[in-house]
Amino acid sequence: MNQTQLTGRATKGVELRFIPNSGTAVARFSIAVNRDFKKEGQPEADFFNVVVWGKSAEFVANNLKKGKLCSVVGSLRNNNYEDKNGVKHYNVEINANRVEVLEWGDKPQQSMQQQTKDEFDTSKQEDFSGFTTDMDSDLPFW
Repeated sequence: MNQTQLTGRATKGVELRFIPNSGTAVARFSIAVNRDFKKEGQPEADFFNVVVWGKSAEFVANNLKKGKLCSVVGSLRNNNYEDKNGVKHYNVEINANRVEVLEWGDKPQQSMQQQTKDEFDTSKQEDFSGFTTDMDSDLPFW
């Protein structure tokens, strides 16, 4: 099975084109995906080229801007070829069948870590000190 899912930030604006005769939209962009760990001297992120087709391509072109977080689901494609000088070129890209924009507008987004911290911050939770239960109720499981 050839399926990949990546979450990263768009590294440049989306390039939208239309195929002659059919009018099918094709969008190309790249994303930077942070590595969980790195060795000294290695980059902190990997860069992947993404291709999106049809209505999804138009959506991505209109809504995904440089630096915005997105999620990409698709398959890997090898586009290897040999040019007229006999030089071999190797290219791997993600043929996306789903792209979700995870950040909208210019306002800063709250990180998942901050959201989780806020959920467990007792100073932000409601006070239930006056709440009592009646253990002698007519409930069948008591």
